[in-house]
Amino acid sequence: MLISLENVTFGYRGVPNVENVSFGIAENERVGILGGNGEGKTTLLKLMLGQLSPDEGNVFRKNGLRLGYLPQNGGFESDSTVYGAMQEVFAEDERLLSRLRTAEEKLATASSREIAALSSEIESLMKRIAARDSYHTDVRIKTVLGGMGFEGVHERAVSTLSGGEKTRLKLCRLLLEEPELLILDEPTNHLDIKTLFWLEDYLSAQKGALLIVSHDRYFLDRLTSRTLELERGRVTSYKGNYSKYLVLKEERRKEELRAYEKQQEEIARLKDYVDKNLVRATTASSALSRVNRLERMEILEKPAPPPEPPRFRFTYRERPSETVVSAERFDLRAGDKFLLKDASFTLMRGEKCALTGDNGTGKTTLLKFLLSERAGVRHGRFVKIAYYDQENADLDPEERSLDAFWGKNSFLTQTEARKILAGAGLGAEDVGKQVKELSGGQRAKLELSLLEAKQGNVLFLDEPTNHLDLPAREALEAALREFDGTILFVSHDRRFIEAVANRIALIEDGKLSVFRGSYPDFLEARKNDKPERPPEKASQQQTGSYRSKEERAREARTKARVKEIEARLEALEAREAELNGSLAASAADYLRVRQITEELEKVRAESESLYEEYEKLI
Repeated sequence: MLISLENVTFGYRGVPNVENVSFGIAENERVGILGGNGEGKTTLLKLMLGQLSPDEGNVFRKNGLRLGYLPQNGGFESDSTVYGAMQEVFAEDERLLSRLRTAEEKLATASSREIAALSSEIESLMKRIAARDSYHTDVRIKTVLGGMGFEGVHERAVSTLSGGEKTRLKLCRLLLEEPELLILDEPTNHLDIKTLFWLEDYLSAQKGALLIVSHDRYFLDRLTSRTLELERGRVTSYKGNYSKYLVLKEERRKEELRAYEKQQEEIARLKDYVDKNLVRATTASSALSRVNRLERMEILEKPAPPPEPPRFRFTYRERPSETVVSAERFDLRAGDKFLLKDASFTLMRGEKCALTGDNGTGKTTLLKFLLSERAGVRHGRFVKIAYYDQENADLDPEERSLDAFWGKNSFLTQTEARKILAGAGLGAEDVGKQVKELSGGQRAKLELSLLEAKQGNVLFLDEPTNHLDLPAREALEAALREFDGTILFVSHDRRFIEAVANRIALIEDGKLSVFRGSYPDFLEARKNDKPERPPEKASQQQTGSYRSKEERAREARTKARVKEIEARLEALEAREAELNGSLAASAADYLRVRQITEELEKVRAESESLYEEYEKLI
């Protein structure tokens, strides 16, 4: 067992945050931790890490445990460059390679008496180097940096990165360190969809135990095989990923309720018998035995009902025209950088369109551009757009939460305003706080309440699920599915996109392309390199094909080259193994050792060059 907790209780100001918690994490186990906002998930992680000490109970960690931890906003600090900071992970590999180079140089001028000792040292070093795969550290660094979105910025100083970029770089370092237990607290917060898929593939193939706190249901389903739920200070373990947990949790709740009701029926039956028979001489003895049974019975607590999820409901008064928003032949830029050139886009009534693309491609910029009515952007008749801003810029941090909502909706009574906020999960205590005192999830719920009250027939949403816990995300999904208006939204939550969208707009390589259909169909089309379905007549002004003939031909050439490189690398690896064997067998033959080491260097140089090309192609 890598880490185990036994009857752990911890609280703040005497109020338990986690209570009588027991569980363990075994080697190579993949575990997800779930819990609502404020339930204590981060507190639990800090207890496991030793950053907090339990009030009661014990936390045990394996001696010498190699542990990696990514906090929610834990950026990486270094005076080095992006690439240099990753090279630090492989300092021991560089030391071994340096010793090998020195030994090989000495061998070139060694006397006959020194050759045997140097050959033995070289053989030992090469075994250690092979075991650590030290020759490929450069490839491993470039693979991780490229996958995590740092391609092309290797020489950039770490100190110049944004907070989100530093958090991603911290994760890169942890992936390269390969700890026995990797603990990730909301690792998907700063990742775009492309990077999320890459990270899932990488972690799936990597050895070691994983403990993940996340609201990304795709991520949990793909990577976890056990789920720990933290609710009301208690931890319950379920075998399976997130989807399996949902089924098992409902089954467990029903079973506990059945057991409680059955026991209550038994208690009522025993008490009734005692009441009727205790005073009778002939039945007093049997009545007393039932009294003893009641006294010895371990009374089950009535299962608490599941926490009430938030409720959202989006309505509007007036139906808009068929073409809701359109823009033709427009350019989009951020400062001096062109994001889109000569793009066109149309949003039709009733469409629910997800804007997707890598970080920095201009999704939010496009959303705000279409929100305005400038530079050729046209809004249809009776269109009323309600906008959700992920930055909550329309909220005054100093204002009381109730006033922030009621002030913009003064036509409501205070009771009505409080009812709407309570439905979103903001209770009496929450609405009395200043906006700046609310958690990220609470601010998101306040912003969504304001969105409801605007009664827009078109919703523009910028990352609406950020900071929301899973019940709130699922409640929002249900509300948007029921909404019969039009939606244009940006999100990195793949399950959310799948649940809501019936159309996907992709920004890639400075182009805007449109796919009509569900998110799974879109992913399948991307995977199989299928062209987009023909656009409907009403939307002829949209971009036409999903991928051009030239793009498909270029990808075919790339795939062919990848196969060539893979075949050559396999041959080079086989030759390297053969040469290593020959080196050990020729330790006493100085000239033969020298020939072998020279060929080994050529093999390794060619491998490095091919790996670099391979990384760029994939």
